Amino acid sequence: MTAMTPGSNLPLNAVRVTVDVAAPVRLDVSALLLTADGKVRSDADFIFFNQPTGPGVTYRSGGGSTPDSITVDTGAVPPGIERIVVTASPDAAGQSFQGIEPTATVRNADGGGAVIAAFTPPQLGTETALVVVEIYQRGGVWKVRAVGQGYANGLAGIATDFGVSVEEEPAPAQAVAPPAPPAPAAPPAPPVTYPASPWLGGATTPAAPAPAAPAAPAAPPAAAPGTGKINLDKGRVSLQKNQTVSLVKGGRPLLSQVKMGLGWEPAFRGRDIDLDASVIAYGPQRNHIDSCYFGKLSILGGAIKHSGDNLTGEGAGDDEVIVVDLGRIPADATGLVFTVNSFSGQKFTEVAKAYCRLIDAASGEELVRFDLTGAEPQTGVMMAKLIKQFSGEWEMTAIGDFVKSRTVRGMVKPAAQAL
Repeated sequence: MTAMTPGSNLPLNAVRVTVDVAAPVRLDVSALLLTADGKVRSDADFIFFNQPTGPGVTYRSGGGSTPDSITVDTGAVPPGIERIVVTASPDAAGQSFQGIEPTATVRNADGGGAVIAAFTPPQLGTETALVVVEIYQRGGVWKVRAVGQGYANGLAGIATDFGVSVEEEPAPAQAVAPPAPPAPAAPPAPPVTYPASPWLGGATTPAAPAPAAPAAPAAPPAAAPGTGKINLDKGRVSLQKNQTVSLVKGGRPLLSQVKMGLGWEPAFRGRDIDLDASVIAYGPQRNHIDSCYFGKLSILGGAIKHSGDNLTGEGAGDDEVIVVDLGRIPADATGLVFTVNSFSGQKFTEVAKAYCRLIDAASGEELVRFDLTGAEPQTGVMMAKLIKQFSGEWEMTAIGDFVKSRTVRGMVKPAAQAL
């Protein structure tokens, strides 16, 4: 049995696997079948207790000490489905994962239930829903990846990410009335709608002030970066493009040393991707001080160090890691921009699941995560920036802007403009 950590993956040695998610409290477990663009195709791709069977995926309700489980028959998963994500949320209305440690156990469904792997997402807090693990195919081999990504806005947040629109309606409403609202909310490709779906559980309580939440939950945070500073008081933060988080907790600087982990995978059925992660340091006038990349693994007197080059994008955890000792950064270095480039010339449309995440170097706790949700046919992308404020605190902002550049040298000017 393998104990997994966030981002790690391993090949499955069974055609049929069962994932059960156990916790000290009752959990609702569900699964979504996703295509290469990370979206469901239709309501048949959403598997939960009201719809327990789907193409190649089955839900089983637990009871007592038996947890809910999802069984995936990889031999029956239809073509076009790239991955199956397994989600969980506390059954009690409005309950978060604070103080709850769910554990996903992956078993051989045909081998007497032999345990293949187990994963307990670390440091959960205000999240009310969680993508626990995913079963995915790479190069003809089915694998399992530990995810542990939480959503503070409940399963409605997961629904939005994966193209599912979950709409809760008043109990007395007639069955004829609900279909009208979804129509205008989905011009290009109508999202799947589940009227009064219990999948939302208690997550609709925080979402109640915005009845149109299925169509617009992601837009407000990204559009209003200056309308109130986010900090780490409530635990891990999932950033959206242009959103900023202050790296303080309880009004005090949180830490002095962080790791910026950057990861990616080849797109569905794509070849291995050799991308290069870098960080560019600037002064207060946007003047370029130095760049840390695979060819220069340490800069600023060792305050910034690079883990080295990953040639494929395959493998457990982050593909490349950059360690930043904020306490040792020289006073004249006030801005850091983290970039990823494709030296071989492959475009980011050939890359899947690119992300960056900020980690507490001392505890290994993931503090901030930014998942790149779009792609452009370019060879460089500015992922995020760290800016030192006059108060001495550091802030991280998600960027997600693409640039035509195969090397970090070509990123210096656009990254300076991004500051």
